[in-house]
Amino acid sequence: MLAEQSINLNRSLYKTDLSMTEGRLYSGARRPWVQPRAGLAAWHGPLTETQPASGRLQADRPARPAVWWVPRSGSAHASGDTASPSRGLGTAFDGSSRYDQVRGAVTITSATQPTEILHEGDFFSARRFGRYILVELLSPHRVVSTSAHRGGQHTDLRFLANHQSCEASSDARRQEHIANLGLVAYHREVCAEMGVDPDRTALMGTAANMAYACHRWAEFDDVRADAIITAGVSGNAAKAGDPASWHEQDESWKQVAPYAGTINVMLLLNCPVTASAQARAVVTLTEAKSSVLAELAVPSRYSATIATGTGTDQFCLAAPLDPQLRARDSTSPHTKLGEIIGTSVREALREALRWQNGLEPSYTRGLFHALGRFGLTEERAMASLARRLPEQGYELLVKNPKAVFYEPGVAAAAHAFAAVLDRIAYGTLPRGSANDALRQQAACLACSLAARREQWPRFYEQLPAQPDDPIEFVLQALALGWTAKWT
Repeated sequence: MLAEQSINLNRSLYKTDLSMTEGRLYSGARRPWVQPRAGLAAWHGPLTETQPASGRLQADRPARPAVWWVPRSGSAHASGDTASPSRGLGTAFDGSSRYDQVRGAVTITSATQPTEILHEGDFFSARRFGRYILVELLSPHRVVSTSAHRGGQHTDLRFLANHQSCEASSDARRQEHIANLGLVAYHREVCAEMGVDPDRTALMGTAANMAYACHRWAEFDDVRADAIITAGVSGNAAKAGDPASWHEQDESWKQVAPYAGTINVMLLLNCPVTASAQARAVVTLTEAKSSVLAELAVPSRYSATIATGTGTDQFCLAAPLDPQLRARDSTSPHTKLGEIIGTSVREALREALRWQNGLEPSYTRGLFHALGRFGLTEERAMASLARRLPEQGYELLVKNPKAVFYEPGVAAAAHAFAAVLDRIAYGTLPRGSANDALRQQAACLACSLAARREQWPRFYEQLPAQPDDPIEFVLQALALGWTAKWT
């Protein structure tokens, strides 16, 4: 069933699709189709006059006017003309033609690549098929991206693409294939598989499943931001400044890392922005991404800190070019445009992580999620509790682990314990006060597990004063609380 959520906040309407991962999209009320202005032609080279699109049209809306595109090595054709044999998107989605690459002709038919329409709008369309998500820009845009080929800033790109390049773990064959080809040649190979011009495409790659991609948007008055995100953080989440394992030399890398965990963001604006504002939008979307990881307490895989992203994050950011409209000057969080950029990215990323990694706020209350980055694993906890608990008490715990490891009070104390460790590491608290502060939080954990707050002084006294490892406070508190709960 299609689920739709609308929230009015400071006159800003945020619309989200809660079931996009099931292949359905609520796009809200459509604006009238925007007629392209003749002035747009100058932004894509010597174009002919725009015309209405030919071909089959959807009965529930007026025809989308064509914007004429000029391929680098071919004649002009209309982006809205589904009958054009040289149109890359038509190749990928209706099977009526094929796109000829240097490496050979590639045909993708609807029979072998079922197509799912994710979005149809005035400025872009988005489709998912197989391991790919493809966005077609329906008018000239300035695009900033991390694409290995045609990355950076360009005004002549037509497609934004995301794809699953490998599996998340131990996919050595795919990694070797990509490494042997090189990133630019691999870019061309993937574009050939999709049936699009590699020189007009910005491409991202990931181990995340395209079925878990999430689309969210936010709008205020006449401005709107759409975010289409895939995300996985279980493999290589990191904080900027963590110890790195790659080093790029003059002609090679010492180590090549796979796309083992990646946050890929497609962000599309419906209004022109200045070049500097578009660069600032990259900062805004990055801040939004990092704030979600902080809220979910996603741990770095390389240090005992909260991650700010992954080592392979990528993005494509597109804003339309229209010389007859004033370009917006700012995308900072102080502006409504910056606000809706942050909102769309945050909401899409939350949902993508929920589907790809099972991450959601209630899941993060787990004891091992809170303290795993400090070395507390379930295996370590169970081995320790087997030694500390009487046999009957341990057997009861084995049969009821969630009653211990996901208990809300235990979660609160565990996250407080982690916060104290962070503040000590960052120099907020003096190291001389560390043991006592941690001991107090561990006593709170024991009280919560035992459901006996009045026992706090006794638990505090029974905890070790100066353990070799701070996690010993937690392990002893678990044993004390579980024993006290049933005695």
